[in-house]
Amino acid sequence: MPTPDELYDQAVDKRDSGDKAGAIALLEQALQDNPSFSLGHGLIAKLYVDLGEAEKAIEHAKKVVELEPDDTFSYTALSVIYVKCGRIPEAEAAKAMAFQKEHGL
Repeated sequence: MPTPDELYDQAVDKRDSGDKAGAIALLEQALQDNPSFSLGHGLIAKLYVDLGEAEKAIEHAKKVVELEPDDTFSYTALSVIYVKCGRIPEAEAAKAMAFQKEHGL
């Protein structure tokens, strides 16, 4: 049985070959095996944005922030996903959190 890291690598290969749905299936398996696999949540969030599934994308991006609360990039990625999903007020709030994390505020 492949590890979450191995499934992630396979998902990247699927994404790179244009099979985003296949990549999502592999990532969902990885996340079922390890729900706190933040790297998997991050990639699946991006893939859901690409497929126009805003709520699923936001759910996974928020999970990354939950799992990595001190990581500036997690908030920045959440902000970008909110923008791509047309949710500007939430994007601004996430951007502000990234700024605060970056500057230790």
